Amino acid sequence: YRGLGRIYKGLAQSGCWGCFDEFNRIELPVLSVAAQQIGCVFAARKERKKTFVFTDGETVELNPEVGMFITMNPGYAGRVELPENLKVHFRYVAMMVPDRQIIIRVKLAGCGFLQNIVLAKKFFVLYRLCEEQLSKQVHYDFGLRNILSVLRTAGGVKRQYPEHSEMMIMMRVLRDMNLSKLVDEDEGLFMSLINDLFPGVQVEKAEYPEVEAAISQQLSSAGLIAYPPWVLKIVQLYETCKVRHGIMVLGPTFTGKTRCIQTLLKVLGTIGEPHREMRMNPKAITDYQMFGRLDVATNDWTDGIFSALWRKTLKMKKGECIWIVLDGPVDAVWIENLNSVLD
Repeated sequence: YRGLGRIYKGLAQSGCWGCFDEFNRIELPVLSVAAQQIGCVFAARKERKKTFVFTDGETVELNPEVGMFITMNPGYAGRVELPENLKVHFRYVAMMVPDRQIIIRVKLAGCGFLQNIVLAKKFFVLYRLCEEQLSKQVHYDFGLRNILSVLRTAGGVKRQYPEHSEMMIMMRVLRDMNLSKLVDEDEGLFMSLINDLFPGVQVEKAEYPEVEAAISQQLSSAGLIAYPPWVLKIVQLYETCKVRHGIMVLGPTFTGKTRCIQTLLKVLGTIGEPHREMRMNPKAITDYQMFGRLDVATNDWTDGIFSALWRKTLKMKKGECIWIVLDGPVDAVWIENLNSVLD
């Protein structure tokens, strides 16, 4: 709450507008104090004061232009209900679901797709059908974040292969970027949906001869069997790495998740893209030990294990890439904090 208090005082003095994202992720005791701090600033502004006494006893100048906004997702794991004394200071604005088809069309047009109207319709219908007909898995995401990621990749492929047909590019990108995260029973349904929406379009599987040869070499040297579905997962992980900076490898115990990551690391080193990993178990420590904490008395920041690893990656050699691998069970607390860090 002291950290928040410093932010509020800074906003009050400068007259800036502050937007606090995911505000209901803060713990309830801190939110109660934050409500008093915000109330103190707003009360002074209402009375048109030039200076006011903040909750910690410090006299602060007030610029009447100051404004505060919060965003929140109610009802998510790891979120709390805002206390009543905080709600009274804010007016609720309910957000509506955006028209994704228009967003897709504009993005496609910006990437140079001439058939943007038709492709946007197909893209929108495919994702709507996926949300309705595929099984409900916790890791499935057919929302805007996924859509924008697919569109960025489609734009890159369009620039790389301008001579290819736009239908083929779109179908291939949609297939390759979604197939890797589908469970077995949904793969057939997804492929039939995509084939129905792009009738008569034949798309070859993306080939990475250098990577596939290096995978075979690594598996034989490690004494592992080149089981085709598992090898496919290594290739899909490679494809995902090219478009995402935060990746989750999900699956039951003993399905080869860790070995998949380690094999790909060695493969990338073999083909001239040196990669190393730093590994930690996020569930073996508290969230303070993982991300770090601010000392209330001295205002000193103490790095957690994840923060310390991140600093080490900044000292890597030029051309080298480091993966920070968090190997362990997922829960709402540490994964939500990591989400904020990646943002």
